[in-house]
Amino acid sequence: MLGPMPVNGDYAHEQLARRLGIDIVTCEPGLVIGTMPVTGNRQPIGILHGGANAAFAETLGSVAAFLYAGPGGNAVGIDLSCVHHRWVSSGTLHGTATPLAERRSMATYEISIRDGLGQRVCTARLTCAIRRPRPRSRTPHDPRREREHP
Repeated sequence: MLGPMPVNGDYAHEQLARRLGIDIVTCEPGLVIGTMPVTGNRQPIGILHGGANAAFAETLGSVAAFLYAGPGGNAVGIDLSCVHHRWVSSGTLHGTATPLAERRSMATYEISIRDGLGQRVCTARLTCAIRRPRPRSRTPHDPRREREHP
C-alpha cells in the first residue's frame, strides 16, 4: 500500500516511492503529508536531484487525488510543474499536498516541500485526471420482459 493506494503484488518490489525512501505520514482527504531523505536521492555534485523533488511531489499529489477519487475510483497525473527554490545537501524533506481545485473529472494540488529547518525547497503543482466508478445502470421495471416459469 502507498497511503490508500493498493500496489499490485507483481510490482510491489519495483515502486519508485519505496526506492526514494518516501514515507506517507498523514493521509486524509484534503491533506497528504510525507517525508523523503536526501540520502540516496542526490545529483553527482552531492545535492538533492530535482527529479527526486518532482517524484516526491507527484507521489504526494497522486495519493491526494486517489483519495479524492474515492472507493473504486482512480487518478492519474497529467501535468506536473516544479519550482526549485534552493538546493539541499542533507537531511529529510517534508512535503505537504493540499487541493487547489477538486472537480468531478480533474483535481489540482499544490505540493510544498521543505527542509528540516522549514525552509521551502520546492513548490510543485500537480493536475490529475479523476476517474470515478460508473454507477450500475438500473433498467426500469418492464412487465413485458417478465416470463412465466412453469
